[in-house]
Amino acid sequence: MKPITILIADDEAEIADLIELHLIKEGYRCLKAADGQEALDTIRTQSVDLAILDIMMPKIDGYEVTRQIREQHHLPIIFLSAKATDLDKITGLVRGADDYMTKPFNPMELVARVNAQLRRFIQLNPSMAAPADASVLEAGGLVIHPEQRTVFLYGKPVELRPKEFDILMLLASNPRKVFSSEHIFQQVWGEAYYEGGNTVMVHIRTLRKKLGEEQHKSKLIKTVWGVGYTFNG
Repeated sequence: MKPITILIADDEAEIADLIELHLIKEGYRCLKAADGQEALDTIRTQSVDLAILDIMMPKIDGYEVTRQIREQHHLPIIFLSAKATDLDKITGLVRGADDYMTKPFNPMELVARVNAQLRRFIQLNPSMAAPADASVLEAGGLVIHPEQRTVFLYGKPVELRPKEFDILMLLASNPRKVFSSEHIFQQVWGEAYYEGGNTVMVHIRTLRKKLGEEQHKSKLIKTVWGVGYTFNG
């Protein structure tokens, strides 16, 4: 499955770059546009799942960009603007935006709003998160697409390195089966074990962090002390 793509349309390059930096950390793919016309051209030629639009852009303002997007596309739109009065916010929402933030802004709050809008959109459009595929694995909010090598947790993409994905697939494909570090190393790295136990442990630790086990009470990957690891899905 393709990564979730976000369009950032703002004529202030520093702001666009800052937003892109934080969204990439969340695992999103970003496209940038410096004016309204470029934003529309991007939406017409590429697949975009959410747009963050400034209102006062060169060539075509954010209101008109939103109007034209709404004629052909159904995707969340967040206005990010220096226009900060209550009337400005109401106007933006009436003109078609799903959310409105004012500048200066907290990048982490913007990321949280992006996540919230995408969650809502995915709930209304389940096919965006998980196309029909008999090989898809699901457990506790986790969705794994083996063919595309993509992972989603509660509708949000999880960026895994190749070995992390391979470990997760090995465990998730055999729920509640206990794998020793030696077995995992031999299966994933395809090499003799020797001192591979620490390597496996480090990858498991990183994988758990990416799966949000620090925030969620349920542990998808369980340690069986003295034996190995198992998928608790």
